[in-house]
This record gives sequence, C-alpha cells and structure tokens, in this order.
Amino acid sequence: MIPLSLDEIATVVGGTVEGDAAVTVTAPAVLDGRQAEPGGLFVAFAGEHVDGHDYAGQAGRAGAVAVLGSRPTPLPTVVVEDARAALQALAAHVVARLRDGLTVVGLTGSQGKTSTKDLLAAVLSSAAPTVATIGSRNNELGVPLTMLRAGAATRFLVLEMGARHVGDIAGLTGLVAPDIAVVLNVGQAHLGKFGSRAAIARAKGELVQGLAPGGTAVLNADDPRVDAMASLTAGPVLTFGRGEHAGVRVLGLTLDRLGRPSFTLGSADAEAPVALPLVGAHQALNAAAAAAAGLAAGVPLDRAAAALATASLSKWRLELRDLVGGATLLDDSFNANPDSTRAALDALAAIEGGRRIAVLGEMLELGDGSEAEHRAVGEYASSRADVVIAVGTAARPLADGAGARAVAVADNGAAVDWLRGHLAAGDVVLVKASRGARLDEVAAALA
Repeated sequence: MIPLSLDEIATVVGGTVEGDAAVTVTAPAVLDGRQAEPGGLFVAFAGEHVDGHDYAGQAGRAGAVAVLGSRPTPLPTVVVEDARAALQALAAHVVARLRDGLTVVGLTGSQGKTSTKDLLAAVLSSAAPTVATIGSRNNELGVPLTMLRAGAATRFLVLEMGARHVGDIAGLTGLVAPDIAVVLNVGQAHLGKFGSRAAIARAKGELVQGLAPGGTAVLNADDPRVDAMASLTAGPVLTFGRGEHAGVRVLGLTLDRLGRPSFTLGSADAEAPVALPLVGAHQALNAAAAAAAGLAAGVPLDRAAAALATASLSKWRLELRDLVGGATLLDDSFNANPDSTRAALDALAAIEGGRRIAVLGEMLELGDGSEAEHRAVGEYASSRADVVIAVGTAARPLADGAGARAVAVADNGAAVDWLRGHLAAGDVVLVKASRGARLDEVAAALA
C-alpha cells in the first residue's frame, strides 16, 4: 500500500472524514479486523447479520489506524455511501499511481486458477518483487484488496479473477486493465449460475477483451473455447498446452511414486526440465501456463523452470500428508467441480500405496444437470478408487454412480468414523468437495 492520508483517500472515493484527516494509512486494507496490520485500513460493511463497523475497535487493537465505512467509528473514518464502490475506487487509484513500473497479470479459468496463480507468483517473484492474490480472493472485494497490497517496490501484480455471472470479469478489468491475460480453461464450475458453457466462455473471454492496449493474451491451446479467444484481441497471443501447435509445450511427462510430475517445457527457442513438488499430472499444464505468462512478462524459460521446482500451493489444494498409522491424506477439500474432481481422482490413482479411498461430497452450482454430473463423477471415481465414500444426502448420486465400491454416509462425522474404523497402513485417502460441504473438517479430523 502506498502511504495515503485520510484526506487524500476521502478525495479519491468521494467521502468525508470523521476524525483526524491527517492520519496516514501505510499498510494494506482488510475486511477482518483481526487481520489488520500496523498502519492499516479496516474496511467495514454493514451486513444483514453482522455490522463490520462494530469491529473497528478490534481492528484498531490489531494496528489499523483508520476505517473506510458507511458511518463513523471510534477510529478516524472515511464515511461513504457505498463501501464496496469506495474500496474499488481506492484500489484503482493506487494501481494507476504505480502503473509506470508495474506489470499487471490477470488470470481466470473454470478450474486451476489458484494453483496456477501460486505457480505464476513463484515464477515472477524469481525476477522481481511480486504481489499476488492470497488464496482464492478473486471477486469484487478480493481483487481490490490485492491491488491495495501493491507498493512502490512492486513490479508484478498477479490478480486471480473469478466469475459467477457474465460481466463479473469485465467489472474487474474496469478497475485495472491487465498487461497479460491468462485463460486456463472453460469448464463446468458455476454452470448452474451461467446456464451454459458458451456463457462461461463469454465470461472468461472478458479478461482478454479487457487487456490494456498492446497487452498479451496467454491462452490454453488444448481447450478449443479458450484457443478461440485469440480473436478477441488485436494484441500478441502466446499459447500453452501439450499439443504441437502450443507456444509453450509440456513434453515427456512422467509421474513419480507420489504422483508428482516431471517434464520438459519447450518453447520456440528453448527447453527447460521441470520437476514439480506438487501432486497430479494436471499440474504440468498449470506450470506451462505460468511459464508462458512468465515469458510474456520477460522471465526466461530456464528461470521459470527453476522457480516452478520450488513452488507451493495455497491451503487445501492437493496437500499430501502422512497420517498416524501409515496412511496418506491427499487434501483437496477447498472446492470442487466435475472437471477438478476427475483431475484429483487421477492424482489419487497415480500415488503408489495400498487401497485408494475417495471421500467425495457435493459439487455445488451445477444446475439442472447436477444429479447426472454427480453420478458420472461417481462412475469415474469407481475406476480410480477402491472405495468411494459419498458424504451427505446431496452426494448420494455419487454413490449410485460408484456402485459396489460406494459407501454412503450421512455427514462429515460419519465419514470420519468410517475412516477411523477402516484405514490401514499404506492406504491413500482423497478428500474433495465444494467449499459448502466443508470436507476440510474430515481432513482435519484425520490429521
């Protein structure tokens, strides 16, 4: 965050200052008062059940020096009519002030966004100071919060951008037009919200359409809907994939006993070997996307490959952990859709061990085809796992699809009880579901 007085902030967002207008904000903005840093800004929202303004004191004790909100608080406060619009306006102003020395990278896709963002952050950080989205904070609040973490030393700003409706990403690129736009895939995530894959493709394409003049589109050549987005820009296009026509290719992919991929990244004029410390063959394509974006940002392929070899992912993304008793946990409990669940099941199948047990919960927002999609994933799971535990009533079609390999349990507690009674040394357990199912509770209980 660049230093700004409350008087300056009020001018930018069209608000008024209640308290000392000379107070200067020097640290990032937060929505949770407990996460405030010394010199930081607490952004307060008045919700239906919780009023953030009531937590200004908590934020102050943690170090916040001011509040951005819709009414006065015990801390010096910039009062505005719409806190969300004010937060976005402030973020746009800060990045505009930094833009001469800053390369902005926007990244989207139906799955793999956060993992690829983490890989890209590692690549860019190897070259210059980088700020990237924390976790999956990729919406109309998370993106401006990430933007406000940029400072005078920042050279790369990586913004993961999510969408639940057509127009969401266009709204985000309206805050900051990216210099590089990375589109990973067009899948089934939030299909119930969008209504069709064509609508999802339109939403993801907004990132390419929102590029800054002369900006580069980095596109998945293996996904026809993404590859077609090259027509949405007059600027340069760089592709990645496994096919021969990709600009950055994955070559010679192999997996070790823990399902970790090794391969060669090849471009028109260079090749570089990569050994990822991550589980799953699909991570190789994510790494290719990160390397391609790195090339667009001026990071050579060999430097990107070296950075990828030391990268780590955000919490609950195919985390491999040893359990007491000799079993292994593969925790991918943050979120799920049919495509990402199949990828996780492939990762499970690639790990050497005894039985492979897939603990699967509901995949949300799949629309009218939800039951059929759950059944199809259950069928796929039966080809990748020895036991498929379907957790909760909504996940029952998973059990139907898995057939004789299925165990249907009522809730997370029942899943934990079953696992504690049946796990043996050498077993490998995958935990995967949409965030609303909270299967991280199952993973935590096992660990």
